[in-house]
Amino acid sequence: MTRIAAVHGVLAPYQHSQHEITDMVAKTCLPEGADRRVLDRMHRGARVTTRHTALPLDEYGDLKDFGAVNDAFIAGAVPLGAEAVGGALDAAGLSPRDVDLLMFTSVTGIAAPSVDARLVGRLGLRPDVRRVPMFGLGCVAGAAGIARLHDYLLGRPDDVAVLLSVELCSLTFQRDDVSPANLVATALFGDGAGAVVACGARRRTDGPVVVDTRSHLYPDTEEVMGWDISGSGFRIVLDASVPDLVRKNLGADVDGFLADHGLVRADITGWVCHPGGPKVLEAVEEVLELPDGALDVTWDSLAAVGNLSSSSVLHVLRDTLAERRPPAGTPGLLLAMGPGFCSELVLIRW
Repeated sequence: MTRIAAVHGVLAPYQHSQHEITDMVAKTCLPEGADRRVLDRMHRGARVTTRHTALPLDEYGDLKDFGAVNDAFIAGAVPLGAEAVGGALDAAGLSPRDVDLLMFTSVTGIAAPSVDARLVGRLGLRPDVRRVPMFGLGCVAGAAGIARLHDYLLGRPDDVAVLLSVELCSLTFQRDDVSPANLVATALFGDGAGAVVACGARRRTDGPVVVDTRSHLYPDTEEVMGWDISGSGFRIVLDASVPDLVRKNLGADVDGFLADHGLVRADITGWVCHPGGPKVLEAVEEVLELPDGALDVTWDSLAAVGNLSSSSVLHVLRDTLAERRPPAGTPGLLLAMGPGFCSELVLIRW
């Protein structure tokens, strides 16, 4: 079994109230003199109170093209990633030299050399560390990344593997774009990073155990969520059908996965869910018939920092372990959804 030795989350340096971000979006996305009532309503309905950004709000209007945006991504992602990995290793009682695999995921910027490569020397990782940069999984990548660490460690039970997620979502907000998808994105997404340290079965450490994982890609849903790449950067694709897809598919996926382990939903003592947004979370609660309070940690994370894309579920996992840790030895389920459209489930033993 793979054991999660530590989870560490960090946030971008500039914190703002939701109202401050709404004002910034009105200035950069709406035509001069435009009626902003729809924007205000979307931002109020997001159930977000504060978010963090990689840049001061008054600098977003100066990002004129994809090159400038991506330069800002690299400049912000490297130090934020270093802080997340360093904090996770400290919490696990391990040194950078102990790391055998570094997996990096982001869907809000690109770099070659990749961000993980830029961290090797900065953090003091070994030159022979295996690296796996991943792009394109979006919000599901926090859960999928833990699943892929598990796959790796099953074959290398003496190893230490680290997942790093850095998402600077504010850099993808499109200026002069009044589409519903862009306005929803500006209402929900924030900037942050998360890191997970996982150890193989022959490593002696404490922490929850990854029992099994399950991936599911839904056919004919490629246009539901993702990016259109333009001269100004990543233009979000976000269809209103996402909550309906959750209602249609997630219940059977969860039930089938749990049944393979002799479990039912009532056995789960901790639900670690990606905070995709109010409508998605309401769909998850409805289709899984979750008891009151089951997703409180997720709702609290959404309010406090917004949706951090792939980093969010790692923050929710960290907060669950720190604030509402379920009884030792009981089963938990970590889940996220993302572009594809797809879901990723991770069965945990606390």
